[in-house]
Amino acid sequence: MWKAPTQLKLGELHVLELREDDPAKAAPPRPSVEDRLGPLRLRALEPLPDGRGWRFQVQALEPGLAVVPALDLGNGQRSPELRIQVPRTIPYGGPWVGFGGGNEDLLPAIPFPWAWASLLLLPALALVGWILHRWRKGSRQRHLAKAIHAFQHQWPPAHRDRLSLDAAHNHGRNLLAARFGDAARAWGPAELEAHNLSPWDQWVKSLDAARFGQTEPPFPATTHLVAALDARGDVEGPR
Repeated sequence: MWKAPTQLKLGELHVLELREDDPAKAAPPRPSVEDRLGPLRLRALEPLPDGRGWRFQVQALEPGLAVVPALDLGNGQRSPELRIQVPRTIPYGGPWVGFGGGNEDLLPAIPFPWAWASLLLLPALALVGWILHRWRKGSRQRHLAKAIHAFQHQWPPAHRDRLSLDAAHNHGRNLLAARFGDAARAWGPAELEAHNLSPWDQWVKSLDAARFGQTEPPFPATTHLVAALDARGDVEGPR
């Protein structure tokens, strides 16, 4: 005879017992079953503690009426047919996650933890920020060095024609703007003298004189002009 619950819950493990209650009859031998007991999945099979039968641990993976056919026990005995209801606990058409291993037996995808993973980027972002800070901090010096280099190639002018004088004047104004800001492009002799830039005062006057064919005052040396810029460390450059 079978000892079983009236219903099996879908997907849960349940225990069925097949036992011989008549002491005058021999205990049933091991049933020849492997992985299924009818439509039920067989998860374990072991003898009863009193040796009068067998305990089946089964799992129902399909709703409806589960019919376990009569088992041939091999010694002329046959077990009775067993019918157990398996009520539907999953909405019709819903995914049977965790049952059966079918195409719909797929767990929901776990979202990637972007918030936590982004913490690993903090050291790299800090390094990039530090590099950008150092690069921006040195941009003024690079711009000034470039302006000095360009000025040194144009001063003093090789010729006293209008194009050479205008080119030298333009590079000189660019150098003053790189050192003191765009306002320095319009500084005349008085403003340059007020800023203690005597060589540049002479620079302006020598260019004006050269445009009219005069040689006095002479062109100041390039080293004196650049040195005057370096000596003005108290003057704040462009931002």
